[in-house]
Amino acid sequence: MAWEGSACVENYQSRADQCNPIHWHQTLTTFELPQSKSSSKDADPNLGYLTRKDTEVKLPRPIRVKNKTPAPVQITAEQILREARERQEPEIRPPKQKITDPTELGEYRLRKRKEFEDLIRRVRWNIGVWIKYAQWEESQKDFERARSVWERALEVDYKNHTLWLKYAEFEMKNKFINRARNVWNRAVTLLPRVHQLWYKYIHMEEMLANVPGARQVFERWIKWMPDHQGWLSYIKFELRYNEVDRARGIFERFVHCHPRVGAWIRYAKFEIKNGEIPKARNVFERAVEKLAHDDEAEQLFLAFAQFEERCKETERARCIYKFALDHIPKGRAEDLYRKFVAFEKQYGDSEGIEDAILGKRRFQYEDQVTKNPTNYDSWFDYIRLEESVGNKERIREVYERAIRNVPPAPEKRLWQRYIYLWINYALHTELDAEDMERTRDVYRECLNLIPHQKLSFAKIWLLAAQFEIRQLNLDAARRRLGEAIGVAPKDKIFKKYIEIELQLGNMDRCRKLYEKYLEWSPENCYAWSKYAELERSLTETERARAIFEVAISQPALDMPELLWKAYIDFETGEGEFDKARLLYQRLLDRTKHLKVWLSYAEFEATAINKDDEVVTEHEQRKRCIQRARRVFEEALNYFRSSAPDVKEERAMLLEKWLNMEAASFGELGDVSLVQPKLPKKLKKRRRVTTEDGITRLEEYIDYVFPDETQTTNLKILEAAYKWKKQKLSSADD
Repeated sequence: MAWEGSACVENYQSRADQCNPIHWHQTLTTFELPQSKSSSKDADPNLGYLTRKDTEVKLPRPIRVKNKTPAPVQITAEQILREARERQEPEIRPPKQKITDPTELGEYRLRKRKEFEDLIRRVRWNIGVWIKYAQWEESQKDFERARSVWERALEVDYKNHTLWLKYAEFEMKNKFINRARNVWNRAVTLLPRVHQLWYKYIHMEEMLANVPGARQVFERWIKWMPDHQGWLSYIKFELRYNEVDRARGIFERFVHCHPRVGAWIRYAKFEIKNGEIPKARNVFERAVEKLAHDDEAEQLFLAFAQFEERCKETERARCIYKFALDHIPKGRAEDLYRKFVAFEKQYGDSEGIEDAILGKRRFQYEDQVTKNPTNYDSWFDYIRLEESVGNKERIREVYERAIRNVPPAPEKRLWQRYIYLWINYALHTELDAEDMERTRDVYRECLNLIPHQKLSFAKIWLLAAQFEIRQLNLDAARRRLGEAIGVAPKDKIFKKYIEIELQLGNMDRCRKLYEKYLEWSPENCYAWSKYAELERSLTETERARAIFEVAISQPALDMPELLWKAYIDFETGEGEFDKARLLYQRLLDRTKHLKVWLSYAEFEATAINKDDEVVTEHEQRKRCIQRARRVFEEALNYFRSSAPDVKEERAMLLEKWLNMEAASFGELGDVSLVQPKLPKKLKKRRRVTTEDGITRLEEYIDYVFPDETQTTNLKILEAAYKWKKQKLSSADD
């Protein structure tokens, strides 16, 4: 026991020596850890001047599982957790220490301070350690030491506003008001953008009933132009003390610093709350002047209109809605349109409601044309809506906006709908607006815009010329059509130009136009026929015949059968049957088509000259029938000798001949001439190979003519005779 007591005394003495500051300082200065050069170089201050190797966590090597077969009894996660809970050791709590005399208290404080100082040396950047240290000193009522710790912490990181807040709260909590005011003053000077510091500073002054001091702090803060909340806090502060004029002045400075829609609306609501209706209206009007084109202008107009509505000023509210709808882009006015329609339903008449609904439809069309400007159907719908209203200025505005959207490429399919915008615009300007000069400008701008080298539209040229004719300006119409022929000649333009000159009786101009027409398109049989028809109507038979001759001599024609038919009809109409007959002969020299033969036969059957008084009509009819039969015989000989494979056309020719003998020739007809020549129809099959390479049988109708049957029999007899002759000669041998 004595030994134990002496040991305890020595231990206590050594602890006392360690607690002695002088001895502790000497110990720290004389004690050195043996370190190598590499460890001193690799020491990291962030790790408490330890090396990476010292702080590495060495995990045990994983045990290799030798037997991976499942255990016969499986353990669930619940069993593992329950077993872990049962085997958990009780929590070890440090013993409570009771201090009974000042000496122990001094030792306790010295030991705690040493722990905090050691911890600070290791993790100087950890603000939480500083705060705990200062709060511990505060708990020991050693305010000077606590204040010293706060100041040392601020030297480490003065930008950390939490330190300033805790420091000031420490001073306030212990009723060091001037010191707290000094801390707040330093904090807001160093960190003026941290709003929480200003709020706490002002709150302290207000709690101390130092209203002028709080106002002074607000004024200092306002110089830094804080956000909306800072200004509103200042305003609420003044209103708490019934300083309405001061609050109004702050609002004026607020909207000057933050000229936004929300600030002006709050200002107006402030005036409304104080019952200053004229001043509130003045605020709204000033806001509209400054922010009419702002991105949030819709909210301003809505608030202004609702304010006037609450004041029973419905006309003012209606004017505000209409002004807003005219100035705000349609893409952002959806809510405004909805509120306007609801307003008109509540306060307006039928016309106002209809106008509001039209405004909503305008908004829909605006949305469509904004998303796809080249969707010309949407533009047409929008224009029809405006035309139903009848506002000429709006109609013209929509037309102008629509025609600005030129198709992106010179392709006909893209320009077809676009051109009708110009046409409708011109017709509206002429008929509804009755502005002839503007109509002429519309046509001119449209024609200048079209890329005539790649595509053109005859319709727009003709409409421009017809407009000039309606204005009794024939020279301008001729210039327009002449320009069309020179820039972009088309069939419609030539036909319409010729038709206009015909109506005016200018035959020489018509001839020139036909010549231009045929120079541009010499293969156009329609133009040749109409030119000859014009000359015939003017009793210029020789000119018409010469035109036909030139026409049929062209190397290429689009529809030569129509031209030949027109020429033959012309000669037949003039009674020149011989010339018509020669034309048929010339045509047969070019083509032996079945239709030509049939037309020739029909012509011969009806070529009766009624002006011939020498030969009776009955005799002429006989001659016509004979000539028609000769044509049929000639056609049959051609098909029999030159085109034996074309059996179907030959059968059709005989059928036509039979019908004419039975019906057209009347009592002079002789069916017996045709019946022996009629073929027999036989159903046959033949193999046909399709595009896919599949071969199949196909039924078809074959025609067997009498002359072919006789020829076939003769061939069989001849082959049999040769066979018999060969057999006899071989027997003699």
